[in-house]
Amino acid sequence: MEKEAAEKRTCPSGGELAGKVALVTGAGRGIGRSIALTLAEMGAVVLVNYNGSRERALEVAAEIEKAGGQGEAIGCDVSDYDACGKMAEEVIRKYARLDILVNNAGITKDNLILRMTEAEYDRVLDTNLKGAFNTIRHFSRYFLKQRSGKIINISSVTGVMGNAGQANYAASKAGLIGLTKSVARELAGRGVCVNAVAPGFINTEMTDALNEKVRENMLAAIPMGRMGSGEDVAGLVAFLAGGRSDYITGQVICVDGGMAM
Repeated sequence: MEKEAAEKRTCPSGGELAGKVALVTGAGRGIGRSIALTLAEMGAVVLVNYNGSRERALEVAAEIEKAGGQGEAIGCDVSDYDACGKMAEEVIRKYARLDILVNNAGITKDNLILRMTEAEYDRVLDTNLKGAFNTIRHFSRYFLKQRSGKIINISSVTGVMGNAGQANYAASKAGLIGLTKSVARELAGRGVCVNAVAPGFINTEMTDALNEKVRENMLAAIPMGRMGSGEDVAGLVAFLAGGRSDYITGQVICVDGGMAM
């Protein structure tokens, strides 16, 4: 299905985001990949961030280029504060600006609270929450100078509702919502919009590996009765990245088939 969709993708030079530069963290697979491809379709130059999956990030960048767009893979562990600083310097040196920052990079280390180790908790918070702080912290000065920009943080309905066995993940995603609202208040006066997208159960490699019983239980919790796709999330991110959302900031929007309503 992804290969068929890829063959139909085109990146128009005069799209809504033409002339814009976007950085999507954790964009080598899953939701991040869908977001990167969608923003490229709209004309943005897309920087495909990766940490451990360089080959996949290169594939996404190549797919963008093949469709007539401009994409580049850029390695950085977002949990590393100094590394994020160097990435920001590199991006500004090469492109002179950043217009769209999508904090998508995230990991899971699920366990019941009585069994969860400190390392499992810290690793998830470092990537999912501190990683977003790191990129926002280093790029915000450029957004402020430009007096424009879109920051879109990928949270989760787990951060809204909680989920057994995911105390670390839920804490990181709930924290991301608080970070979104606080930064939105700080940057609004300079024309920078900061919003969060909270996906529900989305078809990814992770959910593909679940057994049938678990999938049935997941579907039972979704009023619409089906899982979403990466494109469902990417469509909302694309709207928040474009000019039609210029008066929207500090919001958390769920893409979850009605789970959290």
